[in-house]
Amino acid sequence: MHSGRRLRVALISHTFGEYCVRLANGLAQQAKVLLLLPTHIAAPHVASLNDAVRFLDFENPRFREPIRQVRMLRTLFQTIRDFNPDVIHYQGGHPWLDLALPCLRRYPLVLTVHDCKPHPGDRLSKKTPLWMEMFARHRADELIVQTQFVRNQMVEAWPSASERTSIIPHIQIGRDLTSTPIRDDGRLVLFFGRIWAYKGLEYLIRAEPLITARVPEATILIAGEGENFSHYRRMMVHPDRFIVDNGFIPDERAADYFARASVVVLPYVEASQSGVVSMAYSAAKPVVATSVGGLPEMVEHGRTGYLVPPRNVPQLAKSVTRLLLDADLRRQMGTNGKGKIEAECSPDVVARKTMEVYLRAIERTALIRSRVLVPDPSRRA
Repeated sequence: MHSGRRLRVALISHTFGEYCVRLANGLAQQAKVLLLLPTHIAAPHVASLNDAVRFLDFENPRFREPIRQVRMLRTLFQTIRDFNPDVIHYQGGHPWLDLALPCLRRYPLVLTVHDCKPHPGDRLSKKTPLWMEMFARHRADELIVQTQFVRNQMVEAWPSASERTSIIPHIQIGRDLTSTPIRDDGRLVLFFGRIWAYKGLEYLIRAEPLITARVPEATILIAGEGENFSHYRRMMVHPDRFIVDNGFIPDERAADYFARASVVVLPYVEASQSGVVSMAYSAAKPVVATSVGGLPEMVEHGRTGYLVPPRNVPQLAKSVTRLLLDADLRRQMGTNGKGKIEAECSPDVVARKTMEVYLRAIERTALIRSRVLVPDPSRRA
């Protein structure tokens, strides 16, 4: 259908700045790409954007400002129409755009579902009600999820989605730090990312006395923002064993934290997938994570890190301690993680798989339209 010319792809999101920039860069090797991102989301990453990508940044008003939201959507839609894409790829999660998708129905639509349903305690995800998300999902010609776990959730709740839901793993994000001097001194345990109830931070805090009993010089670095942090501070038996950076973490500081980390810990009690694992692997650091959701699909137990049962403080402490005490094991697991993320989740690999989904969306749309346009002879009088 599109032999002789490059596919035209409009990629739009209101979140996931680094994710979208890396995906756009990968797609630009095979397609003409229009990337639309909010200014503040794009700013930290736009310098690395491929020059071949056409880029529009825009101000993202608050949800409760309807006039500004309508103006924003009008600008986005006009830009998309001027570009005239063969397919639109939308990352989802914006209520105004979710409801306005019928205005773009002439274009095949691919939607990435990052989470099938909101995580417990994640107030940000609740800003877009699930019924709005479902409205958008039902209008998509093809759906992308990042783990088999999320696909199973989708199909269980919506069986007819099975035939148009593809699994493409989370694209590689984070800094490649393997060319920089080793700064891992066997002491720093890193918890990174948004702090909500489902992230299980309390279990890492409870594990600290067990960890420092065997590695007295160990320190736990907690970096991220989210819910009120005061109750986590009250849990700390030895507050001096913690470094807390409770706020938004700029890219440069995040890179520094991953460079210094000996082990990255994800003590989650629920998960779909995790960009933190990708960041750890990019920095060649081992991961200790819980065996929940899609995490076992990302962490190879005994090879790129360890998997432990959720809420199991002794097992969590044991796995972290083992890595802190064995520098060779840390380096080998970090190297394995680096190889895994580059082989399975590099921008080129993810873009190639995503292009296949685009072609299926285009074919599906063409087939549906042909059925509408061609009269059914059996219905003739």
